[in-house]
Amino acid sequence: MILDTDIHNFYEHLMLKEIEKQGLQQTLSSDQIADLCCLTLNQLPAHYIRHDVDMIYFLTDAKRAEMEKQVIESLKLAQQTIKQAPTKQS
Repeated sequence: MILDTDIHNFYEHLMLKEIEKQGLQQTLSSDQIADLCCLTLNQLPAHYIRHDVDMIYFLTDAKRAEMEKQVIESLKLAQQTIKQAPTKQS
């Protein structure tokens, strides 16, 4: 078993989907996106799964909406932190 490919945090999927939806990869550097992901995920509870499809059967619409709302709020706070951080100069 390879942990990083067989098991993952479901919030990662939700977060990446929201980053794409907001177009943040167009406005932030790759380092900023990596920091944004870490800051966002550190605010969220862990919800580890093996297969995303498993969530379809065990997640109500209300719970999914709640999880998505948590991701949006955590992402917003993480963005504020990123904006306040000094930028690296090459």
